[in-house]
Amino acid sequence: MRLPLLPLDAMTPEQKTLYADMKKGIETNFKGFTAINEKGQLIGPWNPWLQFAKFGGPVWEYTKAMSSSPKLPKTVREIAILVTGTKFHAAYELYAHILIAELRGLPDDKIATIISGHRPNDLSDEEAIAYDLASSLVNGSTLPALTYKRAVGAFGEDGAAEFIYLVGLYCAVSVILNGFDVPLPEDGTAD
Repeated sequence: MRLPLLPLDAMTPEQKTLYADMKKGIETNFKGFTAINEKGQLIGPWNPWLQFAKFGGPVWEYTKAMSSSPKLPKTVREIAILVTGTKFHAAYELYAHILIAELRGLPDDKIATIISGHRPNDLSDEEAIAYDLASSLVNGSTLPALTYKRAVGAFGEDGAAEFIYLVGLYCAVSVILNGFDVPLPEDGTAD
């Protein structure tokens, strides 16, 4: 861990404002995993965002935009995030989104196959498109036209755009987690 957790009484006014907004957002939208410790400190990506509020504030706004009224099916979103977290070996990301994927109905065998870096052979059509799209995006080249066309066919143009922005967000989250060597909470394991 490169950044100790920020004590609540050591925050600047800018950090206090960001903290209040992130804490509210976490409590409203990010359930099923630990993101706030017993002292009220933010863990996971929220700690570096809070400590470097100039950069973390805009990332938090991006996160809120992606969490506000998403159009993509929940399992499709979680497949995108799991593929991205797996590509980057982002332990906290995988810890959180394994739990969320379970809550959103993805079976453990599909989750385990995805986080092992493989494509499950029993994906629905939408899930298969999600896996292929996320895999293409995180491999660092131009998205193939056929993959994009399939995504637009399944999710519409706005849904395909939402998907691309979602993967972009979680690429950034994964890099931030890895760059600051953010640990798992004491109750977490990255299966």
